Amino acid sequence: METTMSRRNTFELIRGDCLDVMESIPDGSIGLTVTSPPYDNLRSYNGVGDAWCETVWASVIQGLFRVTKPGGVVVWIVNDATIKGSETGTSFRQALHAMDCGFNLHDTMIWEKQTFTDTGSLKVRYGGVSEYMFVFSKGRVATFNPLKDRPTKGKTTKSGGIRQRDGSTVPQSSLGKIYDAAFAQRFNVWRINTECSNTKRSHPAQFPEQIASDHIVSWSGTGDTVFDPFMGSGTTGAACANLGRSFIGIELNDTYFEIAKSRVNAARMLFVLG
Repeated sequence: METTMSRRNTFELIRGDCLDVMESIPDGSIGLTVTSPPYDNLRSYNGVGDAWCETVWASVIQGLFRVTKPGGVVVWIVNDATIKGSETGTSFRQALHAMDCGFNLHDTMIWEKQTFTDTGSLKVRYGGVSEYMFVFSKGRVATFNPLKDRPTKGKTTKSGGIRQRDGSTVPQSSLGKIYDAAFAQRFNVWRINTECSNTKRSHPAQFPEQIASDHIVSWSGTGDTVFDPFMGSGTTGAACANLGRSFIGIELNDTYFEIAKSRVNAARMLFVLG
């Protein structure tokens, strides 16, 4: 384990199996987890992902519930493989298992990518450009800082009603209220480009730093501790360094651990100098 400091924030980068390392993390000590676990057999992580199976991911999710504090959030970014013409549905099984463990399925968010990256054939299905971002919460969410960057049409007057179970509608409490803002709250489909450049990508399934940053801002506050049990190349850790959060990251693969350590420390130094 290597521990570094960024002003008042602590960074713990741990090389090892997350199931083993998580046993030493105290109950209810993590406010936010942002992670992207292995996706079925979609990628090879130098042999590390070959042992990924239901027994493992079920244990990881159970461990995440234990270490998450009341009101805390886990962002689980995942996708399914297509085998013999059918998507595996592993992502849905993971979400249902998280609920069985005690998590709320707070939101099923979608990451919409700019390009077709699916391995399926365009002859039999539409090109896949999305991944799931399950937001699990331990009870009622304690922190939510909504991002407000969706362009609006300018001044608008609230209209419409709320549909009832019997099909009727009742007026909204804000009916007739005038809104005049350039930007409104973002929806739960995020259109964010992938890391297409080989100069930026140092992992076969590296998700964009903006994904990590936007979730960190949304579900945590300055000084909070963010966790990533599948640290990979350190995307979540680098985002934490830039945003003034503490970070705990675990990575099993030696090569990716060294990449993550270099990347997180570089971001940490920029934050200190800034």
